Amino acid sequence: MFLRSIRLRDYPGHSYIRDLPVTRALLSGEPMLFDVPVTFIVGENGSGKSTLVEAIAVALGFNAEGGSKNMNFGTVNTASDLHSSLELVRRRKPRDGYFFRAETHYNIASEYDRQANARGGMPPPGGKSLHAMSHGESVFQIIEHRFHSFGLFILDEPEAGLSPLRQLALLARIHELAAAGAQFIIAPHSPVLLAVPDARIYQISESGIAAMTFDECENVQLTREFLGDTGEFVAELLGE
Repeated sequence: MFLRSIRLRDYPGHSYIRDLPVTRALLSGEPMLFDVPVTFIVGENGSGKSTLVEAIAVALGFNAEGGSKNMNFGTVNTASDLHSSLELVRRRKPRDGYFFRAETHYNIASEYDRQANARGGMPPPGGKSLHAMSHGESVFQIIEHRFHSFGLFILDEPEAGLSPLRQLALLARIHELAAAGAQFIIAPHSPVLLAVPDARIYQISESGIAAMTFDECENVQLTREFLGDTGEFVAELLGE
């Protein structure tokens, strides 16, 4: 593994970051280990999973808005300062890397176009503007042309905008690249992606950070309940 573990020994800030479940758990617990090629970090909205993934990416030298380490642009600075308090244990340097985050993917597409239009600029991945295709297509344009073996890839909600079929294709691509030497750290909501074989799943909650099996994950269980008897589930939800 390129990144073996992270630890948060202290956090001097006094913002909302200190009160996030993930921050409290890291301050009071053991290091978070990344000892398998694919690690998922899951949790409910507000648990801090995206904040943690962003902090890991920034601490590794990636742009806070995403992209490769060569992406140095910025639009609105909303990154937390959590990265400055993380202690990272790295084993070796990856050949390549990319930080994908769904909420800033549009900005990345625009930056690729800007670079392509600059004098001597390089074309976007795949040679076609990401703005000239659907969101799902542009996501796969990045995955197919910027994700390689022996790279470190950090993904925040990569399934956003992807159809169920595309999510399955992404699952297969992650598994393929992981078997070829890549490492992935992913914060998804999709229960589909969590089915990557031999992946480690960390679930963040008010109780802390716990390693889970696929079947134990809350979003997997909730999806199964919904699909198991949709009519009854919806009727109960709506109080009918």
